Amino acid sequence: MVAGKIESDLCPSFAPFFGLAGAASAMILSSLGAAYGTAKSGIGIAGIGTFKPEIMMKSLIPVVMAGIVAVYGLVVAVLIANDLNPANPYSLFAGFVHLGAGLSTGFAGLAAGYAIGMVGDAGVRSYLFQPRMFVGMVLILIFAEVLGLYGLIVSLILNTKAKSECA
Repeated sequence: MVAGKIESDLCPSFAPFFGLAGAASAMILSSLGAAYGTAKSGIGIAGIGTFKPEIMMKSLIPVVMAGIVAVYGLVVAVLIANDLNPANPYSLFAGFVHLGAGLSTGFAGLAAGYAIGMVGDAGVRSYLFQPRMFVGMVLILIFAEVLGLYGLIVSLILNTKAKSECA
């Protein structure tokens, strides 16, 4: 029992843990994906920089796209955190829905970051030898980025379904 509030089966005191775990997993997993994508693409960019420094700026596109993946996790974490208020009841259903929302964005961001890193590394290295590869690299990067966007969309849909009714 918390300061005058009655605990029920629908709103146990541990329910916010799952919502917080969803917010944390959205941030942590999508940031890991973004970090991997940035690091792997950065290795390729550093590798080509000594041969053709003039193409370095165009080669930064994978790094920018990897950073966007982390923003998806931030958006979902903020949306979940807005529903968490100690003064209001928080149901177990809302906790599990928020956990699912955070995990969907987190794992989709992790996969998108991995794909962006692999494509970015190989893409900028191939762009060094064949400038026509740039358009193909950008298209594949866009498709890799959309993987993270799918997770964000699923999370937004799930977040609208989270209701904290304890009656």
